[in-house]
Amino acid sequence: MSEKITLSGVPETMLQTLYARAKESRTRGAIQDKKAEEVLEKLDYDFTLADSDTAMSSGVIARTIVLDKLTRRYLAEHSGAVVVNIACGLDTRCYRMQGYTHWYNLDLPETIAVREKLLPESGEISQIAMSAMEDWGSEIQEQNLPALVIIEGLTMYLSEADVQKIFAVIKKRFAQVTVFVETMNPSVVKHFKEKSIEGSKAKFSWGVKDGKTLAALLPGFRFVETHGLTEGMAEFIPVYKLLDKLSVVRNISNKIIALESET
Repeated sequence: MSEKITLSGVPETMLQTLYARAKESRTRGAIQDKKAEEVLEKLDYDFTLADSDTAMSSGVIARTIVLDKLTRRYLAEHSGAVVVNIACGLDTRCYRMQGYTHWYNLDLPETIAVREKLLPESGEISQIAMSAMEDWGSEIQEQNLPALVIIEGLTMYLSEADVQKIFAVIKKRFAQVTVFVETMNPSVVKHFKEKSIEGSKAKFSWGVKDGKTLAALLPGFRFVETHGLTEGMAEFIPVYKLLDKLSVVRNISNKIIALESET
């Protein structure tokens, strides 16, 4: 029996991204996400707009490719780490990764309520029903372990002050931490809108030029590296292997910025 899901605003975007991953996994196969396919079978939802929004779908697949690679590399180098996935929605990366001690999926209470129905989790995978700007650090049980925080598909819907609050919470909880955060170029924030969430309350509101600019806004963090989503696009749209060499394309592409806490 299908679950009847009714959401509005930012949480609705989690259904669109889940659909994009499941559809890609079923068809072209640039990613393999069997868990997303399983969850999709439980949903009764009209994905007509998502089907027509190829830019959104391609972006989701590209960032999944890039973040999966970065996360695998981090866990290979920091076996037994703790991972916190902020604004997790219906993300399924925790089922594709190995090498962590505990994986925490964090999102707003109304989102976690949906996740609990579709992705009941326990043991080494836990759910935290809180805003990323609240003091969720006390929910993390482990002490003195390497920590990775992933922030995917969120910052572009927030304000600069909101982003700073999130990083302050991260810094307060972890003495040593690596953060992978997706960001959007300010010019894209101004001129681009996802077709798949038209009519919802979600809208792009903030962007940052590059990783060094972001680090300058965040006390206690330093810039490490940047990976454009064009890197992921190149794996299923070959022309991006050439386009990624053009600075104008790299500049407007969403980025995964890696930051580390300063000791």
